[in-house]
Amino acid sequence: MTVSSRKATLTLPTDEQILITREFDAPRDLVYRAWTTPDLVRRWWTGGRGEMSIVEIDLRVGGAWRYVFTTDGGFEVGFHGEYLEIVPDERLVATEVYEGAEAPAGVGPPVNTVAFSETGDGRTRMTLLTDCHTKELRDLIVDSGMEGGMQDQMDLLEELARSLR
Repeated sequence: MTVSSRKATLTLPTDEQILITREFDAPRDLVYRAWTTPDLVRRWWTGGRGEMSIVEIDLRVGGAWRYVFTTDGGFEVGFHGEYLEIVPDERLVATEVYEGAEAPAGVGPPVNTVAFSETGDGRTRMTLLTDCHTKELRDLIVDSGMEGGMQDQMDLLEELARSLR
C-alpha cells in the first residue's frame, strides 16, 4: 500500500512495518554524513518545524542517540535510541523511542534500519525500514501525522547534503 505521492515514498510492506524510500541528488557519503553528524542533524531533523535543543550522537554499536526540539508551537518533542549496527556510509540500525508516549506493554521500541546506496550517477537511494513489532504501533506512528514532517525533513536533508559538495 502506498501512502505518499511526494518525493519520499511511504509504504506499509507488512502489518508491522513502515518503509520510506527517497533518492537524493547528492553522493552517499554526504547524505550519510548529514545523517550522523550532530551539527548537521541540527539543520534538517525538525523539518523546519521548530528548533533543536539537543542532538547527541554516540555513533558506535551500543552507543546512544537523542534528539530534542521545541516545535514552533512551543511543544517539546524528544526521541532517543541505541545503535545496534553500523556500516559507515551504508547502513545504520537503531532503536527509536518517542519520549512523549509509553510503548504498549510487552512491546519493544521500533527498530529503524536505514540503508544508503549509490545509484551510479552521483545520487543516493535511501531506504528507512521501521519495524514496529505490532500493527497497532505501526498505525499509531503513521496516523500521528509523521509523513508531513518526514517529507520536509528529507527535503532539508537533500539540500544540506548537496551543499556539502
